[in-house]
Amino acid sequence: MSKPQQPRPTSAPRPTPSATHGPTDGATSRDPVVHLRPLGFPWKTEDPFLFSVHHLDHYPAGDGNMAPTVPLTGRHIGSDFSGRDGWSMYHGRTVPGFPQHPHRGFETISVMRRGYIDHADSMGATARIGPGDVQWMTAGKGIVHAEMFPLLDPKGPNPLELFQIWINLPARDKMVSPHFTMLWREQIPVRTFHDAAGHPTQVTVIAGALGDTKAPTPPPKSWASRPQSDVAIFSIRLGPGATWTLPAGPKGVNRNLYHFTDVPLSVANRSVPSKTAIKVHADQPVTLTAGAKGCDVLMLQGRPIGERVVQHGPFVMNTQAEIRQAFADYRRTHFGRWPWPSEDPVHARDAGRFARHADGRVERKQRG
Repeated sequence: MSKPQQPRPTSAPRPTPSATHGPTDGATSRDPVVHLRPLGFPWKTEDPFLFSVHHLDHYPAGDGNMAPTVPLTGRHIGSDFSGRDGWSMYHGRTVPGFPQHPHRGFETISVMRRGYIDHADSMGATARIGPGDVQWMTAGKGIVHAEMFPLLDPKGPNPLELFQIWINLPARDKMVSPHFTMLWREQIPVRTFHDAAGHPTQVTVIAGALGDTKAPTPPPKSWASRPQSDVAIFSIRLGPGATWTLPAGPKGVNRNLYHFTDVPLSVANRSVPSKTAIKVHADQPVTLTAGAKGCDVLMLQGRPIGERVVQHGPFVMNTQAEIRQAFADYRRTHFGRWPWPSEDPVHARDAGRFARHADGRVERKQRG
């Protein structure tokens, strides 16, 4: 969800995050918490993830164009990240969102919690993604797509909440053909656990496995498609007062928990401030305890790819020369023909949840 910029003259490998709180020596400490880090925008992540963004916008009613019914005066239209009145237009000029922009060399994962995204891309694929759905797109050698946030309710409000996660591709797969995958909420498994007092915890398994519960298959060239990558993405919802223990995973992977809500959370008997990333030892179980209002946590886990990362705007490669080539290729080819009549296409208000793939295959799901 970004627009291209001109390449910087220099770049460096992704730094290894340093501890800000707590023990750091996993070999000698029995504490499963490695360190805590305040969340920024976007969230810092670890290899194989590039970053994550949590969008939370409290949009008003939508007009006949599914645009905000209130004046946009005072906003920097075309680049509005102000959060004014609880929402942003982002790069949208009529409908909020991100008009057509290119990507190369990595994957985007959009996890919808509330609201809708209208997707369109240069392969000819299009979709409307709703609450609980996940879109997983391999940019590979290059794709252009738009992600717009239509305001479907003419009476409002139109809340929008989602995670967008960028996960890297290894060098050998950075130039694969683009691929668009939908993981519909009907096929994403949700496990419910109860603690000794009967308080529930729900875990949505978006990627990887939790015990015998396996997520839907990711795109074929994804790092997550390799069993040895141990990629896992869990959306964890602890009920009020609930306690749940995240099982131990394999050694040698990066595991981070993102506490993004303004409610109490305890991790391994340690009170964690809101808006905090918690790095934990993946090979140790860790107990989470919510306060009286419950709590939501996102977990990102994966074995590092371990390659040099050079990123500029929407392109993620391994060398500066490859970044320069990506910009040159985009200027020359635009990564294919843009088949849509505008840079910011949205679908009919009553289109429902659907996906039309580049090969003509259509999926339709229940509305809501």
